[in-house]
Formats: sequence, structure tokens, C-alpha cells
Amino acid sequence: MDSEEDMHDAKGESSQEEEEDFYSEGYPSDGDDDDDDGDDAGYDFVDNDSDDPCTDLRRLQQNYTTLSEENISQRQADDISRVSTVLSIKKWEACVLLRHYHWSVSKVHDEWFADEENVRKTVGLLEKHIELPNKRELTCGICFENYPRDNMNAAPCGHPFCFSCWRGYISTAINDGPGCLMLRCPDPTCKAAVGLDMVNSLASGEDREKYARYLRRSYIEDNRKTKWCPAPGCEYAVEFVMGSGSYDVCCKCSYSFCWNCTEEAHRPVDCGTVAKWILKNSAESENMNWILANSKPCPKCKRPIEKNQGCMHITCTPPCKFEFCWLCLGPWTEHGERTGGFYACNRYEAAKQEGAYDESERRREMAKNSLERYTHYYERWAANQSSRQKALADLQSLQNEKLEKLSDRQSQPESQLKFITDAWLQIVECRRVLKWTYAYGFYLPENEHAKRQFFEYLQGEAESGLERLHQCAEKELQVYLEAESPLKDFNDFRTKLAGLTSVTRNYFENLVRALETGLNDVGPSNSQAGSNQAACSKSSSSKSLASGKSKSGKNRSSGAATSSRSGSSCGMDDSIWTCDSCTCTNPKGSSHCQACERHR
Repeated sequence: MDSEEDMHDAKGESSQEEEEDFYSEGYPSDGDDDDDDGDDAGYDFVDNDSDDPCTDLRRLQQNYTTLSEENISQRQADDISRVSTVLSIKKWEACVLLRHYHWSVSKVHDEWFADEENVRKTVGLLEKHIELPNKRELTCGICFENYPRDNMNAAPCGHPFCFSCWRGYISTAINDGPGCLMLRCPDPTCKAAVGLDMVNSLASGEDREKYARYLRRSYIEDNRKTKWCPAPGCEYAVEFVMGSGSYDVCCKCSYSFCWNCTEEAHRPVDCGTVAKWILKNSAESENMNWILANSKPCPKCKRPIEKNQGCMHITCTPPCKFEFCWLCLGPWTEHGERTGGFYACNRYEAAKQEGAYDESERRREMAKNSLERYTHYYERWAANQSSRQKALADLQSLQNEKLEKLSDRQSQPESQLKFITDAWLQIVECRRVLKWTYAYGFYLPENEHAKRQFFEYLQGEAESGLERLHQCAEKELQVYLEAESPLKDFNDFRTKLAGLTSVTRNYFENLVRALETGLNDVGPSNSQAGSNQAACSKSSSSKSLASGKSKSGKNRSSGAATSSRSGSSCGMDDSIWTCDSCTCTNPKGSSHCQACERHR
């Protein structure tokens, strides 16, 4: 959004009833069990009462699996056993094959049965294992000392080395990094593979653990379908199955991230936009914009100078010490009362009228506008990030302390207070979505006025709804925490908070879908007709976002009335009223709310 005033103006075009659309259709009526209408199929959602921190992500998709270290090791063991059984080879040989073919069982089978001899040669697997010479003493190929045969060992190639040299060779390879997984015989002329069994029998306990860790890492990092969770200190991995769903996944550590780019979950913004936004936040480009917008170069040494006093008499810092006029950049020795005094410069005014400063002023003004626009979006992006972190801390405090206290004060079992946890989880998720809508708005083309106006309206509605939910979960909850005895209206509070949570969840889920499709409800026209289209879309689209579902049965029964309303002036439906307590919509003729039974 370009400014707070723009956002206010966008909302001002609609009536007061339009501004309350966010809550107007939060609860489906009894007739809402019919099939979805085709026109609104894109706004469907699925209810889920899970209390998992990643509820919103998992409700939308089931196309990923979180893997622990035990899961990874078990999968490795299963794949190794499968290959070993099918190819009739030892398990350590199957492990070497799988490692070479990036843990693809099907690839191993295809290559092996196509050309077994070439595969063996490539990975260093000998068809026949060579035993150590049947001698009492053998010479180590590294230290060249003679040792009894029982103190020597060899890879399948039969090259003998003493235990001490083997341990040193294996330990050095393991400490050098993951290359130890493709270990070969120490003999420089030999390519025979050294397997897992020899590593386990000769390496120290610490080295064995390192080797096993490298093996688990290779299983994840060599597989295109698996990635490690990027959260600091997390040891879980995620297996992702490509499909039509989003790339947002949630690890068991509760960190949500995009599987495609491994940045934090960022719907509705695509990965390319996220990369540009993060780069812009960290790059020097905005520093240069600030310098260009708020400083001028010294006419002598060209260093940028920021004017921090009212006088136009500027003195450059040592060793330059050049004195000049801030306005015209001319030497101060040529200035004085005859040029307009210390706070003006008639030379500058005259030159400006002649167009001498047009280009530099234009560049400075453009840089200033660009900086102001970026600052507007960044501040709100950062503010929502900060609010999300605070909400996470409040959620943890709620789960650790407040729920038990509330249970005692209101005589409610903790199992009946799940609606409060759900509300805070929704606040955390909505803060994340709202944060990224500002990156979305920053890169929304300036020339698409109707689309930008519509986007700002939807974003404003989302902010308003989220603030109302946050207020209820934070401030109104405090009353019941501080009460000395159970309050009679606690069930009313439960109904209100649960209703706000449901409505907010529906709105944000469908807002994300609408932004991901590029706000297709609004055409690209820049004409007045395009603006009118955006204004009229506010009512209908915000209703569909808030309600989540638009049922075909309901639409068929009231289709004529709907067409009449939308065809006139996008007016609101006067046949319903919204409960101030729980935001449920009710028929105009009813005197009590159907959800919380409060009087109108």
C-alpha cells in the first residue's frame, strides 16, 4: 500500500456495511451442506480442529513427511536390504551401490541388470574377493613393517595393511569429510571399495558416529525429494511429494518453511519475489537511495554531505574544509546578503527557473519517493514479523502457565480450553501471511491501479479482522484470568473467540488463494471502468473470502436476488444482521443470535 491514507481512501469508497463484510458470513447456514458452486470453487476450505502449530499448512495438503534420524536410518536399512536381496550381494556392497546412485533403488536395479560388469568396475566392487596370502607374516603396504597374518586386514582386493595403518587411514578419511563414503583401498593402483563393515570394525566409536552421520546426510542431500529442515539446531528432514499443493511445509520442530527455496513459509508470495525482497532488505541499494535523497556531494572532494542544520552555509569535513552554499553548491565566498543571506540563495532560485537544476532535482526526488515507498512497506513487514514473534511468546506462556490458571479460575477442564490455543495459533499464522502481503504489495505494478486498489482493500480488511481476533484473545481473555471466581459469561467468550478464529482463518486462507492467482477478479484496465470494477469487487470478493464457501443450493434459491444486487450498485444484503458478540449472521426478523443466543 502506498500510504495509510491510500488504504483509508480505498476503504472509504464502500459503505459501513461493506467494511464489516469480514465478519458478515463467517458461519455457514444449515443449507450450506450442498455441493460448491463452480464459480467459487477456488475459495473452498477444509475444517480441521487439530491443535498442531502447523495446522493451517497440514490442512491444505498432505504431500510431505517429516523424518527423524531414526526414520532415516530405518529407510536406509530397508533400501540396503532390498537391494542386497534382489542382487544377491552383501549389504555393504548394496550400500556402496546406493550411495553411488543417490539412494535410488530403481536406478541401481536398472543399471545393474543392464551392465553388471561396468557397474562393478565403476563403484569398485570385485566379483571375487581375494583372501590374504597364507603366510605367517605379511608386510604392511603403508608402514612396510612385518606383522603376523592375524594382525593384518585387507579390502576385497587382498592388499594387506596392518590394523594401525587401517585405523589411521579410515580416521583421516572420516575427519576429512563426506568423501569417506566412497573410500577406496589405500593402494594407489587399486580402486576396490572399502565398505561399511570394515569401517565399523576398525574405526573408533567417535569416527563410527561421524561416518553414520555422513551416511544419513547423504541419504537426504543426494535425494531430490528430501531436504533438511533449515531451522537452527533441527535434525529433522522433510520428504516432499510433488503435486498441485503449495510448497509450504511444517517440520515437527514447528518451523514452517518453503520446500522449494528453504526460506520461511511465505505464501502468498512466490519464491522469486521472496528472494528479491530479502536481497533488497540486505543490499546496499537502499543505502545509496538514502544518500542520494538526503545528501549532496561536496563540490570540491565529492564526498556526500547530509545537511543537519538550518543554515545554507556548509563546511566540508577535514581535510577538505571547503565552504559552499547548500542550494546552488557554489563557493560561499561568493555569497552573502547580496545573494539572499544565510537561509536563501537567489542564484539557486534563478538557475532553477532556467532549468539548470532540473535533472539533479528530479533524480533526488525520485530517490526520495522510492525510499519512502520502500520504507512504508518494510516497516509494516517488520512490524508484523515482530508481532508474530510476540504472539509466539504469548502462545508459549499460555500453554505453560495461563491455561492451568484459567482452568482453576473458571472451573473448566483444560481440554475445554483448546479454543484459546487455536486462536493464538491462528494469530501466529495470520501474522506471517499479513507480513508477506506487504512484499506482495511492494512488487505489485504501479500502473495496475484497479488491482492495487482492490489489493489494499482486501489487505485492510485482513488487518482489521486480525486485530479484532488479537484483541479478543489478548485483552478480553485477561478478564477471565484475573477473575477471583468463575464468570457466568465465559461460555459467551468461548463462542465469540471461536467464531472470530473461524472467520479469520477462512478469510486469510482464501485471501492467500486470491493473491496467488493474481487477483483475477480485477481486470488490468486503468480506466474508470476498471476502478469501478475494483470497487464493486470489494463487496462480492470480500464476502467470498470471509465465508470460505458459496453453496450451489443456496445460490440457486437466491440467484435472482443476488444478480439484482450485484447488477445495481454492489449494495449489501439488508436481510441479515451480525451479532456484535460472536459475529454470527442472523435473519433480519430474529431477535436473538442463533449461535450465542444474545439479544439483538
